[in-house]
Amino acid sequence: MTLDVGSLRDQALAAIDAAADLRALDEVRVSYLGKKGAVTGLLKQLGGMDPDSRKEAGRQINELKDRLESALGERKAGLQAAALEARLQAERVDVTLPAREEQVGRIHPVSQVTDEIIAIFADMGFAVAEGPDVEDDFHNFEALNLPKEHPARQMHDTFYLEAEQNGAPLLLRTHTSPVQIRTMLAGKPPFRIIAPGRTYRVDSDMTHTPMFHQVEGLLIDRRTHMGHLKGCLIDFVRSYFESDRIPVRFRPSYFPFTEPSAEMDIGCKRSQGELVVGEGSDWLEILGCGMVHPKVLRAVNLDPDEWQGFAFGMGIDRVAMLKYGIPDLRTFFEADLRWLKHYGFMPLDVPTLAGGLSR
Repeated sequence: MTLDVGSLRDQALAAIDAAADLRALDEVRVSYLGKKGAVTGLLKQLGGMDPDSRKEAGRQINELKDRLESALGERKAGLQAAALEARLQAERVDVTLPAREEQVGRIHPVSQVTDEIIAIFADMGFAVAEGPDVEDDFHNFEALNLPKEHPARQMHDTFYLEAEQNGAPLLLRTHTSPVQIRTMLAGKPPFRIIAPGRTYRVDSDMTHTPMFHQVEGLLIDRRTHMGHLKGCLIDFVRSYFESDRIPVRFRPSYFPFTEPSAEMDIGCKRSQGELVVGEGSDWLEILGCGMVHPKVLRAVNLDPDEWQGFAFGMGIDRVAMLKYGIPDLRTFFEADLRWLKHYGFMPLDVPTLAGGLSR
């Protein structure tokens, strides 16, 4: 009995070279070296041979098997390298491209605008001060010229707590002005600070929420006057809206903690339900301000004959709505990722006056 090993070898090597992928190559391996493969069939024929023929045929079959296993290994390595290269080409990433926006996340407009306000006033020399959200009656009302019988207390719908201090209930602060009192009591003048943070009032509609954000400003020294206040706020508004053509006016007003007091308006245009800042003949109130009341200075142990200054306050949420065209304040707090993706800001675009506030 003779075995046509050479013909089988040539046929198997041709099949190995023709395998287009790893799956086809494995099918070739099974067809020749598997339990029912052609090479295995040759081995089964050895039992019918005489000893001399069996020895020679066994050698040839083993050589064939080794040759095919070697060819299969080389072809498998080549196909794996080609598959890897194809995958690398298909999944190649150009690291010089900017990051995909949807994979980075967004900065909330309130956080963005807070950073913008801080950047503007930091350039004017104001430091950031902080205070507790839970306040006492003295810091939130009395030290700000709002004694218990003062009718101006009715301006605030206050969240009072069950906890008390010195017989008076604690409360959630209705403005960030208590930070000004704490700052003046804790240090020595001159002072130049802004106090951004959360505030709380019992109010809720499309322009009011029970919790909102304010920023208060305070400057105390010996020579400050109303002109300094106006110049400071005019520079702020024009920096914030990034336009030197924002019309501004100040109207007399009343606040218990400042005297004289004023409200600051900016020029705007209202048309077809839209509000455009900086154009038109209409006016929009944006913040309250004034010279610090002498009684407030006395409450923090400062002599009003020696020290004077100004204060101002505005709603961060409101100025965010004005600048970025957000129509409903309640959407700020709904945690809607679609809303945040639309109105949010890229995390690495830190607002600076040099680089631009709202890039």
